[in-house]
Amino acid sequence: MGVKADKYTFATVLSMCSWELLDYGRHVHSVVIKSGILGWTSVVNSLITMYFKCGCVVDACEVFEEAEEGGTCDYVTYNAMIDGFASEERSEDAFLMFRDMQKDCFGPTEVTFVSVISSCSCLRAGCQAQAQAIKMGLIGCVAVNNAMLTMYSGFGEVYEVRDIFERMEERDVVSWNIMISTFLQENLEEEAILSYLKMRREGIEPDEYTYGSLLFATDSLQVVEMIHSLLCTSGLVKIEVLNVLVSAYCRHRKMKSAFQIFSAVPYKNLISWNSIISGFLMNGHPLQGFEQFSALLRAQIKPNAYSLSLVLSICSSMSAMSHGKQIHGYILRHGFSSEVSLGNSLVTMYAKCGSLDGALRVFDAMVERDTISWNAIISAYAQHGRGKEAVSCFEAMQTTPGIRPDQATFTSVLSACSHAGLVDDGACIFYTMVKAYGILPSVDHFSCLVDLLGRSGYLDEAETVIKDGYLGAHSNMCWSMFSACAAHGNLKLGRAVARLILERDNDNPSVYVLLSNICAAAGQWEEAANLRDMIREFGTTKQPGCSWIRT
Repeated sequence: MGVKADKYTFATVLSMCSWELLDYGRHVHSVVIKSGILGWTSVVNSLITMYFKCGCVVDACEVFEEAEEGGTCDYVTYNAMIDGFASEERSEDAFLMFRDMQKDCFGPTEVTFVSVISSCSCLRAGCQAQAQAIKMGLIGCVAVNNAMLTMYSGFGEVYEVRDIFERMEERDVVSWNIMISTFLQENLEEEAILSYLKMRREGIEPDEYTYGSLLFATDSLQVVEMIHSLLCTSGLVKIEVLNVLVSAYCRHRKMKSAFQIFSAVPYKNLISWNSIISGFLMNGHPLQGFEQFSALLRAQIKPNAYSLSLVLSICSSMSAMSHGKQIHGYILRHGFSSEVSLGNSLVTMYAKCGSLDGALRVFDAMVERDTISWNAIISAYAQHGRGKEAVSCFEAMQTTPGIRPDQATFTSVLSACSHAGLVDDGACIFYTMVKAYGILPSVDHFSCLVDLLGRSGYLDEAETVIKDGYLGAHSNMCWSMFSACAAHGNLKLGRAVARLILERDNDNPSVYVLLSNICAAAGQWEEAANLRDMIREFGTTKQPGCSWIRT
């Protein structure tokens, strides 16, 4: 049409280019060079912003260096570079650019300080930037103060956050949100609620982030219900908040409320579906969770790796291997096979559904493995009573570069040793955990050790572990010991352990049932009869054993 593009046209077009349009952005860059308007600062700034937005840091730096040599930089150029480095989490580069900006006699602006302070990866640099902002008289700027609040909150400096917040002459909703989220991340829920109430009294209207933070962190069902009511009256029904509200009700085991909210969401996104599926799974309703996953597929929403790991966990809990195999097929067909988390979930699913061979095939086919992968296969061996293979797998794990056993690793391998009666291996592994890896044994580790010794008849040694352990006579360890006493008919020790358990849980009829069995096995019929009478007083009768197997 004969209309010639100018610097404003190019700047506008470049600002619209994101990662998906990178090739087009590069084409515009070449046209800019040919048109001879690369000397215009606004075009240079747009190019730098475009390249950072697309993650092309090297290209952005080349544009800046050419502009610097050509003398076409201004304070906006430096701000674009500092903001770009901050967005790429390159705090040192951002701070160096901040210094170079001042060397070139460009005074930092509010935008500069927001970017610099936001990028700080160490507290000292943040304090320096703060001091300079104060010196330049920017302490009254809300955006700069909010950046300082965010920076100190990230370092867990609650006192500093509170001090800056209280000194602020002007606060906006972002200021209050940072204060509330800081209290929540430090488990100061009451302070967060009080801040919210004060925010309302000062006439600041909460936004979705305010409610989302409170819902995400609160342990109080009353607070969740209060926020739900406020959302209904305020009309703030953005999907991000509703998704968090669904998760909050799921966390409090209120699945009816969670599902009602989920069902009322008009345009559900993947997070909505993942929230309700996860809720059904963690609240013991795997079938409903699977039904929602099927509904997700019918809605033509593509699941992500997290969605698929959830449904694999559902298959594991229901021992539904046929469904698990279908999900495995979906993973292979839709390009998820390289996802380590899904490989781990598949190993667990096959193991829990009774197919150790299936678990091994998946594990062997994994191109990349992490600690959880090794834990999953060791646990699979343990579940199938293959103690020696579990130990061998643990030894192979120790020699794998970049892989380090964690607490869960030792729980699995010690459990495998316990069920296989591998006393020497188990004791050696326990020692390795403490001495070689510096892992402080947890209740689960001590329980596995007590169970290992008890099952193999080393009751005195197991008793010593309980008495000498820094955790004391924890109920899990006592129950492992109690079961060993029953298995080996040790009445004297069984009575002593029963007393320890009853000191903490004196209304547990299972103690009397097991102790009566030990007495009967030892020929102490009168004592066994007395214990049976006590059981009847509890109104407890032994239920016939049964097994549920999904086919």
